[in-house]
Amino acid sequence: MGQYKLVALDMDGTLLTEEKTVSDANREAIYAALDAGVTVIFSTGRGVQTALPYAVELELQTPIVSVNGSEVWKAPNQLLKRTLLDLDLVQRMYDLAIEHDTWYWAYSVEGMYNRDKWADDITKPEWLKFGFYTENNESLEIIRGELASWGVLEITNSHPNNLELNPKGVSKASGIEEVCKLLGIQMSEVIAMGDSENDIAMIRAAGLGVAMGNAQEGVKRIADLITVTNEEDGVAKVIQEYVLNPSASTKL
Repeated sequence: MGQYKLVALDMDGTLLTEEKTVSDANREAIYAALDAGVTVIFSTGRGVQTALPYAVELELQTPIVSVNGSEVWKAPNQLLKRTLLDLDLVQRMYDLAIEHDTWYWAYSVEGMYNRDKWADDITKPEWLKFGFYTENNESLEIIRGELASWGVLEITNSHPNNLELNPKGVSKASGIEEVCKLLGIQMSEVIAMGDSENDIAMIRAAGLGVAMGNAQEGVKRIADLITVTNEEDGVAKVIQEYVLNPSASTKL
């Protein structure tokens, strides 16, 4: 076995093509890594409800880090840890979205809500993550500044026009740390791959942090390695070079 024992994959913009499919090359590389005894997991901003179909498609029984780390699953449908957003914060973020007339959405344990389908009673759902989307950059900056001033949220994005909010201390990195504890491995033995701000924490914390060729500039700046894009099988390329044939790759 090589130096890496876990590969943590962001989904949108990383594992998935723009059509939201898993390419044959990526699929084969994941199977080859699993056959080599390396654990491959999703580490996504998605709620588990929209990540699970891909786990089923790939027949993965490995852990899942969902909702940017607010939920960590030991295996599909086996919850390991869940961190909820304070109800008061959800109300304040909702008010902020209304004030600035942005699109907004939120993940709860039960599923997703958004501006078109909001909760009748905000006290009923168990909230996991809140998001804003606007193409008005000025509004986005004002909202970000306001949220930062509260000092109790992790502020990231999964797209340049959005903001994603999790409880302070909760990130894809904290989720992967839980998985590492479960598997008895170190973060230094992890490869983490992503393209957006919500991937920065795990890319920084992993033994090998990889930015996709299509990643936001801030992600590329902090990564150990920049690979090709999600349309060019970047995941397969990294698995081939750093998991399956590490001796052939140039050591960082």
